[in-house]
Amino acid sequence: MALRPPRDTADPESVAFGIAALGEHLDRAELSFPADAETVLRALDDPDVAYDAGGHAMALSTALERTDRERFGSERELLTALHPVFEQRRESASIGLVERLRSLL
Repeated sequence: MALRPPRDTADPESVAFGIAALGEHLDRAELSFPADAETVLRALDDPDVAYDAGGHAMALSTALERTDRERFGSERELLTALHPVFEQRRESASIGLVERLRSLL
């Protein structure tokens, strides 16, 4: 089951990750759609985007490469394409942690 990032980012206890974290970068950028991946990266300066609540991050360029998309018609289309990439990364990182803990036993 997919874990959605927190919606209330005004709460100091919440940590934005995945598309919520990317949304914060998009809110500060001067970017209009439609836009290609290169334009998105230039406008956002290829930030590292947290993909889990622990703050683990991946470069936006890496995430965009994993979408196999080159053009996005809207911000929503961009976020929709990137959500499964961040989710897959979050799931694989948590599985890796469980395996490391098991190996210590």
